[in-house]
Amino acid sequence: MSKSFSQLTTTELYQVLKLRVDVFVVEQECAYPELDNLDMNHDTRHIMFYQNETLLAYARCLAPKVVFDINPAIGRVLVSKEGRGRGLAKELMLESIKESQAAWPNQDIKLSAQTYLLDFYKSLGFSPIGEAYLEDGIEHQDMYRSK
Repeated sequence: MSKSFSQLTTTELYQVLKLRVDVFVVEQECAYPELDNLDMNHDTRHIMFYQNETLLAYARCLAPKVVFDINPAIGRVLVSKEGRGRGLAKELMLESIKESQAAWPNQDIKLSAQTYLLDFYKSLGFSPIGEAYLEDGIEHQDMYRSK
């Protein structure tokens, strides 16, 4: 399911924010500004995978020039503990790529990957750019996927 911020119900928004905090802040012990105003951008697309009424996976697609200079971005990619081991991460990324290509055709897609996931993103056609860096205490690597 893909929605803009204005299409999210209050329940969906709560579930998204709770899952992002559960995974990134609590599980990964990463204190960072979760509410960064990017969710509300009118072009941001929220990709959500549910089973029954439980949110299992989430990503957001961001318009060009929002995160990176000229490219659209995919970020906040996560799968809940309950959803792991089912191939949802690949499904989620394929849907996010499809959504980004539809919204911003003929543009490379960028993301900031946690370095332990580089091989996963490479398997989806992403290539590393530059050097690894620390972001909020976790090593990351910028990557891009050619149009």
